[in-house]
Amino acid sequence: MTLELPVDLLFGLNLDLNLDLTKVMTANAIVLPVVLPLLAAFLMQPLAQVSRTLARLLGPLVLALGAWIILNAWLDVGPAPFSVAIGGFAAPLGIVFYADQLALLFALAVQVFTLLFWPGLGAAAKADAAADRQRAPRRDALALLLASAATGLALSGDLFNIFIFYELAAVASFGLVCADGSGRARIATLRYLFVSAFGSVLALVGIAILYLQTGTLNLAQLAQVAPETLQGPIGLAAFALLLIGFGVKAELFPLNAWVPEVYATAPARVSALLAGLVSKLAILVIVRLLILVFQQPEASQLLLVLGVLGVLTGEFSAWRAQDFPRLLAFSSIGQLGLVAIAFSIDGTTGILAGTAVALHHLIIKSALFGLANRWSGGLDALTGAAKGAPRAAGLFVLFALSLVGVPPLWGFWIKLLIMVGLVQGGSPLDLLALGAILLATAVEAHYLFRVALRLYQPPVQDQASRLAPPARWDTGVAYLLGACLVVISVAITPATEALRVLAQQTGDVLLYIDTVFPQPLAYKE
Repeated sequence: MTLELPVDLLFGLNLDLNLDLTKVMTANAIVLPVVLPLLAAFLMQPLAQVSRTLARLLGPLVLALGAWIILNAWLDVGPAPFSVAIGGFAAPLGIVFYADQLALLFALAVQVFTLLFWPGLGAAAKADAAADRQRAPRRDALALLLASAATGLALSGDLFNIFIFYELAAVASFGLVCADGSGRARIATLRYLFVSAFGSVLALVGIAILYLQTGTLNLAQLAQVAPETLQGPIGLAAFALLLIGFGVKAELFPLNAWVPEVYATAPARVSALLAGLVSKLAILVIVRLLILVFQQPEASQLLLVLGVLGVLTGEFSAWRAQDFPRLLAFSSIGQLGLVAIAFSIDGTTGILAGTAVALHHLIIKSALFGLANRWSGGLDALTGAAKGAPRAAGLFVLFALSLVGVPPLWGFWIKLLIMVGLVQGGSPLDLLALGAILLATAVEAHYLFRVALRLYQPPVQDQASRLAPPARWDTGVAYLLGACLVVISVAITPATEALRVLAQQTGDVLLYIDTVFPQPLAYKE
């Protein structure tokens, strides 16, 4: 007897039926890293009324569990992508999660980095301990909400849910930025809210155009109908609106003016999460749209132009910055512009280069913002900081060398890959981007080495005593991320090959469609 059975009727999961039931259940559990932090966020305040100790432990435990679930799904189900139809409602009608290597990588990064930069970890200053205990439940709930929304952005397979998770991430970001209650933080948050709201409106208009033209928001179905319905000016206009709208979180030009003020006033660990993590999830959404829906060359060229403008404005602004957090914020704008340039390169090379530079920025900029937890203020205040914190200063030099692209560190190979891809492209825009990268690298080297020299200069009298070294937890996290950087730099060949396989899978449009809309499978007995 032969039984024809659509795969998505089995637990709402699109997977090869040769897999055993355990693997099916493991793959279905991929929704839990989104659901559990969201549930824990709503339980945080009531739990804090019962036991503050349990409330403090809830967030890290949920994040550790989420990381284990994602890693387990990645290892057990295998390298092939899979999709989950939430509630058993098959695509395109139901909510779909799509899990390939790229989505799982960034979903895992959300759980791990949110745990590493969890606001409550590490010793708080004694003067702030009482106030911190009062703010902790609300702050932890917002951090969990951010983790849930960011994981949803990595896994969502339709634009409607992507927009919902994007707005949830925005709400959580607003609360975390003004968590300390200072006037500067509230003003920065208000401006951030206005810019983000404007970007959301643009993204929503772009989504409306897509729906009017195609009748669907499912990414797999959009990939099927896009060649016939989204060519020409209308499709390009929709992409421009989505690019600028989602580009607010991705720190893309022109809606990135909020970045320096927010990162300079927000708690350093919040800045690490926003700059290192959330910006990458926004870029991931843009890349999915570029690969699956907007394959016309004009879309890639628009991303390239915004990337060039971001690199130049970010690096020159960082060169002029006079305090450490703002310098890192402007530098982050420049690095996100470099990510956009990389992803604009055609084919597997672009996806490989973009993913590599995004991960590189995730590791380095998160660590640097963590070190800035105690190194905030003017650059003059950093003079002689290496005397009191030699390990932290050494880590800064290591990260700075990789950002600039000094061989044999990972940053050198990434920039080399991007420049080779641009040379192979050969268009005037590609060559313009190549020149912009070389110029920005020279500017970047100047201001980073200027900071490094300040760190190792003899301290001014009585200044060293006023400058506290970074907290032990933040230094430990920077050590861990620095070790990751060194390991990848040493094992550059296997790391590049692993990313190449990931890039090939990400760029396979037919694989995406077939995973979300599989053919019925047959059982025989």
